[in-house]
Amino acid sequence: MSRTHRVQACVVAAILLASAAVSFAQFGGFRGDSNAAARYPPALRSDRAFSFCRIQYTSVRREPSGGGWRTDYPFGEINLMIRLAELTKTSVPFEGARRPAHYVVRLTDEALFECPMTMASDVGTVGLSAAEAAQLQLYLLKGGFLWVDDFWGSAAWEQWTREMAKVLPPSEYPIEDVPLSDPIFSGQFVVTAVPQITNIGFWRRSRGRETSERGADSRDAHFRAIRDKEGRIMVVMTHNTDVADSWEREGEDPGFFYQFSPNGYALGINVLLYAMTH
Repeated sequence: MSRTHRVQACVVAAILLASAAVSFAQFGGFRGDSNAAARYPPALRSDRAFSFCRIQYTSVRREPSGGGWRTDYPFGEINLMIRLAELTKTSVPFEGARRPAHYVVRLTDEALFECPMTMASDVGTVGLSAAEAAQLQLYLLKGGFLWVDDFWGSAAWEQWTREMAKVLPPSEYPIEDVPLSDPIFSGQFVVTAVPQITNIGFWRRSRGRETSERGADSRDAHFRAIRDKEGRIMVVMTHNTDVADSWEREGEDPGFFYQFSPNGYALGINVLLYAMTH
């Protein structure tokens, strides 16, 4: 790593560390709440500030450690938006005491088109209806952006790609591995590798020595994408990694934070900036 990149990484880590203590006190250690009520967006938003929309979908199979659409909700998005506001000049709407506005959206909701970007986790369990697939296709081709994360191994990949083929036929919109030279990896921070980030429970059980949650079947982390006919990335897929856990769990263990959060936030902010500018 060059001296410039080392300095950059140290600055990111220092800023994150400085605010992590405050965040820990506010949110009780950034622990996710799988029972948190879904917050649906209004049909027409009055502001034009950035906000995070999580896709609510139906699971048709189960994955170890998966929680369906609620995986990493809601503190993954809360923490990422706080960092986005701290590390960039992006306008992020806050509600009350440092709570950024974030929403859950169904694919059949008209409010989907009010979301500048969407995210879904544990998508190796997703099942899409014909109506959901059609509306997601329309959203993406009209300029929308989807990031799917936290799905591991070949079975989850096959489930996801089979469902995604209903949305964007692979003959017209192939899935590609994105090279590290692509601009999405250097929008603000220079990302030199796709980080493999495990969930914090697996990290504790392995004492931080193992990051592949499915052993040999998930040894390598992938950053894949689908582009439109003009070359714009519409869909980002982070497979064999749980990037959102580096946001959601940042305040729970200093060791986990140091190992994963700076790299997870660098990638997350780059992807968000790409989504908002392309």
